[in-house]
Amino acid sequence: MGLSGARLLLADDHPLIREGLALAARVALPDLAIDSVGSIAEAEAAIAQNGGYRLVLLDLMLPDAQGFSGFLRLQQLLGAVPIVIVSARQKPELVETARLLGATGYLSKGMPLDQTLSALRTVLAGGTVFPPMVFEADAGRGAMRARVAALSGAQLRVLIALASGRLNKQIAGELGVTEATIKAHLTAIFRKLGVNNRTQAILAMQPLMGEAEANIA
Repeated sequence: MGLSGARLLLADDHPLIREGLALAARVALPDLAIDSVGSIAEAEAAIAQNGGYRLVLLDLMLPDAQGFSGFLRLQQLLGAVPIVIVSARQKPELVETARLLGATGYLSKGMPLDQTLSALRTVLAGGTVFPPMVFEADAGRGAMRARVAALSGAQLRVLIALASGRLNKQIAGELGVTEATIKAHLTAIFRKLGVNNRTQAILAMQPLMGEAEANIA
């Protein structure tokens, strides 16, 4: 597969799950170096330091992510690098949203080792791996995916912070910019999402941010 020198990024906050996935990856892809992290922030730091990732295995619910916010942040940084979500949650709507947002696959944490190995090989061969579920078309999610894709990295970060309930002043402090800059970003975000205010933007993002139920994926 020409993987010598390539790297895999494994992001999961459960040590045992990380070890299991790393084992599967080493068996399936012995030439692939593996970097393991426990949060989106650590994943971003690893990408900044190492770059050149061939594949990312991402836990859907990391401590510093809500719904698909972590996925969106990494997708902005990685571009076309395949991201496979690995989750204990197998709800059809989550799987469908992952597919619509451009994930390369959605694997169960309870998947047998041989199936995990097969899935990883399929992804690195250019394929996708999703569970055999009945998908219902959701025009709303599809349209929102296109609109989110039009946002810049800074605009996406502002939108995610906004959807998490932060005020302009808080967002400005976190991003190290002025409140005026945040307001300018919001104006552009509202235009690209086709909404008029903060409330409408948050409601529009809700399907992508996920339900606020327990972070146990």
